[in-house]
Amino acid sequence: MAAIIWLTHIFFRGTDLMKTTLNLNDHILRRAKRRARRDGTTLTRFVEDALRTRLMEDCRKPAFKLVLETVRGHAPPNVDVSDREALYDVIDHA
Repeated sequence: MAAIIWLTHIFFRGTDLMKTTLNLNDHILRRAKRRARRDGTTLTRFVEDALRTRLMEDCRKPAFKLVLETVRGHAPPNVDVSDREALYDVIDHA
């Protein structure tokens, strides 16, 4: 048997509250009530949080993954960085 919850849309002092009718499975509703009681919150708050969590799944972006490629090369030449001419020679021959 399904439980019915009635909700109504009310706009009160800048707060938008909506009430509608939901047909919920009795077992799920009992579990939700127990969980809300255990968490010290109301059934309304519990359902809102559950819906918010589920809706946020659509907004989550995949985690950024930086992929670095390693390539083989050769060691840079030993250059005295205080010798400008030596640096220019290395740059010119690159």
